[in-house]
Amino acid sequence: MNTKKEIIIGFIIGIIANTIGTLAYILLFSDFGIVETFEAAIQQGHVGSLLALGAILNLAAFFGFLKIRRDNRAKGVLIATLLTALVILYYKVF
Repeated sequence: MNTKKEIIIGFIIGIIANTIGTLAYILLFSDFGIVETFEAAIQQGHVGSLLALGAILNLAAFFGFLKIRRDNRAKGVLIATLLTALVILYYKVF
């Protein structure tokens, strides 16, 4: 049971890191607000790129958990990253 809890914690941290990374990218590099940038990304087909850039923070979380020997949390972050990759694939294909 403890293993599942650790993986879920890692997954949640991975989703939060991805969200923070995406929002930080928008705030730092976009001339528009968050909503306007996201709407423009949908219209131009760049949502996958925004999500991919946001997922860079997952690298820090993943390797941070590995460094402190929280392997199951690192697995959760990896699962969140794979979910992000599937969402990006969905946006690229459809």
